Amino acid sequence: MKKCLLFDCDGTLVDSERLCNQGFVIKFAELGIKLDVDLLMLNYRGWELDKILADLSCEFDVRLPNDFAAKYRVVVAELFESELRPIEGIKAALDLLPYPKAVVSNGPIFKIKQALELCGLSDYFGSHIYSAYDIGIWKPDPRIYEFAAKDMGFDSKDCIVIEDGLVGVEAGYKAGMQTLFYNRFNQTCVFSSVVSFNAMVELPGLINAS
Repeated sequence: MKKCLLFDCDGTLVDSERLCNQGFVIKFAELGIKLDVDLLMLNYRGWELDKILADLSCEFDVRLPNDFAAKYRVVVAELFESELRPIEGIKAALDLLPYPKAVVSNGPIFKIKQALELCGLSDYFGSHIYSAYDIGIWKPDPRIYEFAAKDMGFDSKDCIVIEDGLVGVEAGYKAGMQTLFYNRFNQTCVFSSVVSFNAMVELPGLINAS
């Protein structure tokens, strides 16, 4: 059976979730608002940036400056440069998976490329990087994965999605693709066919057995 592997980026390939949310803590502190990084990770993992900012600005009744998102991106890029690491075990797992691979992310292309380069993962994916900002479709909309599959030359039934957040899991499941949930936080998934796992050492076995 042909297989194409479609990976999320933040939290799946690179350990960036805490850094991304630390960026919110830093920027909102400038407005006198204290945020909890662990709560942010729980509530917003995998969300589109504009929706996170809209939700937080509504919750705290604050109007964000027009350049808030751009300055937030600068803070996150700086955190990436100094602290970003690959997800534990991901390189060894990728080495054991000789299938076409792509990254499908809600993040902008420059952020994805920076993360992959800093973590030594770029060569695994080459130019096969799909950003919601370029496609105009954000998870949990399944069309983002459908677009990537078609562009890679595969039917949905031949694709396997690897995600760490429920937003992306929903997108993969609704696209009709086998979806593997890297469930580091032991969250409950309502989609019965989704397979949860807790360590990247398990990933090659799950994919090769499918």
